Amino acid sequence: MRISEPKVVAALPDLGVELCPGTPLAEHTSLGIGGTTDLLLVHEHKHLPELVSLLDRHAIPHRLLGGGTNLLVADGELPWVVLQRARSGHDVILEGNFALVDAAADLGRTVTYCAKNTLGGMEGLIGVPGTVGGALRMNAGAYGMQIGSYVREVKLYRAVQGKLETLRGSQISFEYRHTSFAPDDIMLSVKLELPSKPFREILEGIRVCNEKRRSSQPLNQKSAGCIFKNPPGASAGLMIDALGLKGHRVGDACVSERHANFFVNTGRATAADMLALIADVRERVRAANGAELENEVIVWKD
Repeated sequence: MRISEPKVVAALPDLGVELCPGTPLAEHTSLGIGGTTDLLLVHEHKHLPELVSLLDRHAIPHRLLGGGTNLLVADGELPWVVLQRARSGHDVILEGNFALVDAAADLGRTVTYCAKNTLGGMEGLIGVPGTVGGALRMNAGAYGMQIGSYVREVKLYRAVQGKLETLRGSQISFEYRHTSFAPDDIMLSVKLELPSKPFREILEGIRVCNEKRRSSQPLNQKSAGCIFKNPPGASAGLMIDALGLKGHRVGDACVSERHANFFVNTGRATAADMLALIADVRERVRAANGAELENEVIVWKD
């Protein structure tokens, strides 16, 4: 979608918003897949209520893009514009055992910065790509931990109420790859309470997690991480692997040879290729095991 309303275009600079017309979202997603639309880079989140109100008044559909690492975006000209928070120069402030983190901050860099200041607990997230806001929304976790365990406060913009709000951690439901945030909530910042640990101990935990990832995940290929959530008491990857589907492909979308729950873009895969592969694998697992695999990857297709 292109913003053609002159009044909207003229108002954006005063709201701290940079208009990037005709942006290919394939350049903003880890899968390297996605059509084109106008991207609005938001430099000051205090103006978010005004920006969203402006778009709504002019009937301009919009979505929020984080790091694009757990996202499959449709092909072609997209029917909505995309808002993306710009990253600030210093996005983590430490106060004792509390880390105040901008939601647009890079997750891996945040974990590393906290580690250097002897705050641990999040070692398992060191290799998870994306932003802190994306990790919050999906309750990202690995190797026995999840970010929700450390959340004490979240500041966000609630589009339904049209206002900024601060939630205590106890007001948020954090479950396996799921939270109680509304789909159109926009994460602004989070307060984490992290345990103190010697830097060497944190560093060893990071090393172990990195070795596990390097040995089991296609880190050098375009992917969106795990495609499916693990069913209760089971592993989606093992189910897919047991059916001999590693290397199975539709066009350039392929089940990874390294990890069967990672689907990779081996060249010029389209969203249509990836969606067809996801549907095919899901149906094969259902037929073989009676299990209904649920997407972990977020799909934007309409």
